[in-house]
Amino acid sequence: MKLLLVEDHQDIAGVIFDFFEIKGHALDYASNGVHGLELASSNHYDLIILDVMLPKMDGFTVCKLLREQGNDTPILMLTARDTREDTLEGFATGADDYLVKPFDLDILEARIKALTRRRSGETAQTSLHFGDLTLDLNTHTAQREGCTFTLNPTLFKILKLLITRSPKVVTKEELVSSLWDDEEPEGNVLRSHIYQLRSIIDKPFKQAYIRTIPKVGYQLVKED
Repeated sequence: MKLLLVEDHQDIAGVIFDFFEIKGHALDYASNGVHGLELASSNHYDLIILDVMLPKMDGFTVCKLLREQGNDTPILMLTARDTREDTLEGFATGADDYLVKPFDLDILEARIKALTRRRSGETAQTSLHFGDLTLDLNTHTAQREGCTFTLNPTLFKILKLLITRSPKVVTKEELVSSLWDDEEPEGNVLRSHIYQLRSIIDKPFKQAYIRTIPKVGYQLVKED
């Protein structure tokens, strides 16, 4: 799981970092609201832990701006003020959950797990859809116009990420991190996999979905 922590209190940030890194999660960190907004806007995270009282831009404003951008990443807000007004304002700006300091780290972890499960729809979702393309999450097959294709694990991961993030661009760095933990094999292997995926889900059909964004990454698009 990749988390973004936006917290100006260094001691609290250090404790949270240590707790989640030991459990194998990756974390990015910002100590003020402006930097947190920049990171959240330019990277993909499974969840954002966002403090309310921050330098340069408060957490309410960061949350509100992210939602206005269309960013639907789950946001768990932290606050030292246990007031009804703060809680209501947090939810009004688009927060998914609220936790009052000081808090138990196990409770924080449980809240995060609940939010990410809700986001991924693990309890019910068995397929993803884009246009007339369907990706079966159980059988790792893709279907389009009555044709069914079995995908190898790498192609499955790529297509799942592209559909999940569509119509947003998935950067090459994000794909490499998802497939090989930031250690891409030599020889531009990613491009070869994209070519292979195109050959399966695009080339046999009238409309191609996979678009290359030069020097950035790839996205799924539908013609009007």
